[in-house]
Amino acid sequence: MHTDDTPWDVLLIGGASGLGKSRAAALLAARHGAFTVEFDDVVAALQAATTAATHPGLHLFAAAQGAPGAAEETMSADRVLALQIATARALDDALLGVVRNRLTVDVPAIVEGDYLTPAAAARAGAEAAARGRRVRALFLHEDDPARIAANYADREPGLGPQHERAAVSARYSHWLATQAAAHALPVLACRPYATLPERLAAALT
Repeated sequence: MHTDDTPWDVLLIGGASGLGKSRAAALLAARHGAFTVEFDDVVAALQAATTAATHPGLHLFAAAQGAPGAAEETMSADRVLALQIATARALDDALLGVVRNRLTVDVPAIVEGDYLTPAAAARAGAEAAARGRRVRALFLHEDDPARIAANYADREPGLGPQHERAAVSARYSHWLATQAAAHALPVLACRPYATLPERLAAALT
């Protein structure tokens, strides 16, 4: 059921892959009767509806992997991180579009995903405030690649060890946390996981 103490109309939960964003969003959504948007679904839809020729910023990984010997697993961690950041920035306007649309509905919403940038979140918050609406943003952070790799192993046991992916995720998490701090947005450590929902709620009160 929707509670009157919901301190936001739209809540943005950002963070790198493997940090528990989806679970945290689901728990908060159940508490507040909120609609949940997985931004990864929006990203997939945009990539399916566009091409590298029309929207190159949305297809950076595909373009890079199309080069001989440039499959993602053979790219350097620096290259993968740079592509991830560039893709996220290319999706800033899409995030703003999602938030604007959700604000037309009188139901609280949570938008969560890897590609939410603090810059876009700050813009969304400022736009909403100018209209008397409440958009809040919070970024989860984990700086230990081993912990992220363990999360991947629990979530995707059939894929085997994913240490390289976890290392990039930890670096991306650090970038997001740094950017969030620059935009005066809260950053919350994922651990201890058992208390994450309560700590999230407290940070947003």
